[in-house]
Amino acid sequence: MMSETQIPRINFSDLINYKKQTLQILKEALMNHGFFIIYNHGIDKKVFENAYQTSEQFFKLDQEVKNKYAFPKFAGARGYTPFGKETALGEKIPDLKEFWHHGPSIDDNYDKRVMKNIEIRELKNFNSTFDELFIALNNLGIDILSSISLTLGLKKDYFYDWVVNGNSLLRLIHYPPAKNTNVYRAREHADINLITLLIGADEPGLEIKDKNDEWIPIHTNFDEIVCNIGDMMQLVTEKNLRSTNHRVIKYKNQETKSRYSIPFFLHPSPNTTLKSIYNNKDKGVLADDFLDERLKAIKLY
Repeated sequence: MMSETQIPRINFSDLINYKKQTLQILKEALMNHGFFIIYNHGIDKKVFENAYQTSEQFFKLDQEVKNKYAFPKFAGARGYTPFGKETALGEKIPDLKEFWHHGPSIDDNYDKRVMKNIEIRELKNFNSTFDELFIALNNLGIDILSSISLTLGLKKDYFYDWVVNGNSLLRLIHYPPAKNTNVYRAREHADINLITLLIGADEPGLEIKDKNDEWIPIHTNFDEIVCNIGDMMQLVTEKNLRSTNHRVIKYKNQETKSRYSIPFFLHPSPNTTLKSIYNNKDKGVLADDFLDERLKAIKLY
């Protein structure tokens, strides 16, 4: 069934100024369905436009060229993952997508398990384009995380040390033109990380599952950002914050064409211990171990 529930839109300016009413809206969104939409975030729309144009240029390269940048032994942590590789947790049919992973520009402050980015020779401005977007979204994500901390009754910088040199990444996704025999471009799944920021999600197809197991279609403008909770945040909040299942489908009345998407996954550093924010006796789990287990489960190893 399809739900008409509206996902709340939050003015980032009000959020970062920690206005009481805005924090309450955020808290309710996180506890109800784990999704909300950010506007007035201050990132230039041209940064989004350049990112989508560059992403499209990459995926239009010859398959032989793209395959040069695939590193399956690293579970696709950086570089290219070919079409039909990733399979949602618990599913047998792979998602109908190919993607690229781009992370931070690392230095000696990063854990050695955070990998360097891959240089693409065929596209001159590829890495600089996504370095710019990564920095903008990483900073925004850390600010949003501080607001989430306040809704949990924590100090606003509670998660800062987890993520300041985190293992976060941009994922550039290409869903090729979908055949009518399979409308699920990305099957039902939850995200692994702490929080996700999705830019330019103005094309129909993204849906989230509410508490009544009904699907809510997400409608945004190109310059808005869809945000959601991931499994790591659900774990450390003992499910008080929900990591909500979502999917990407092709509607019957949609034109058969390629679909592009760019989510940013905010991850902690690999050496972070993911432990309950409520129980000091919780021994937790190492972020790197949690991530590794999930990557194997979705068949990236």
